[in-house]
Amino acid sequence: MGKEMPITKGDMKIISGGQAGADRAALDFAIAYGIAHGGWCPKGRMAEDGPVAARYQLMETPTDDPIQRTEWNVRDSEATVILSIAPQLSGGSRKTAELAAKYQKPWLHLSREVERTGASTKLDEFLLKHRPNILNVAGPRRSEEPDVGAFVLEVLEGVWTKCLKNQ
Repeated sequence: MGKEMPITKGDMKIISGGQAGADRAALDFAIAYGIAHGGWCPKGRMAEDGPVAARYQLMETPTDDPIQRTEWNVRDSEATVILSIAPQLSGGSRKTAELAAKYQKPWLHLSREVERTGASTKLDEFLLKHRPNILNVAGPRRSEEPDVGAFVLEVLEGVWTKCLKNQ
């Protein structure tokens, strides 16, 4: 028997908060690959680059406080991956990790500076271990780490490509 698949298109949903940067890259990945997506965004759908487009199937929280969005996405997922360029978490990304611990949800932080080329493999192993149907993808906003979106896409595509080859 071959290695079990960590994800398949039919049983995975990616959720994220819609902020420009890591969140938006995860949602764009889901849309491009036909994976269900969703999540919570702040009331008014505001992000640092303006309103979050309607093509992203996000629900608005009752308040415009981004921490509520972050908490509800952690709460409603079965696992969280936080992707960043920097090795240390800060701001909303650090809060995401704290909330995952509070809700006793498995979480993984992948840093491009630390993992270099091994991030997809580490995410693959995390998904195989925890087998989440709903994966929360989080990380810094584009103004904090301009390259984070490309890193998110690289990691997710690395896992997805491996899955497709193994099917």
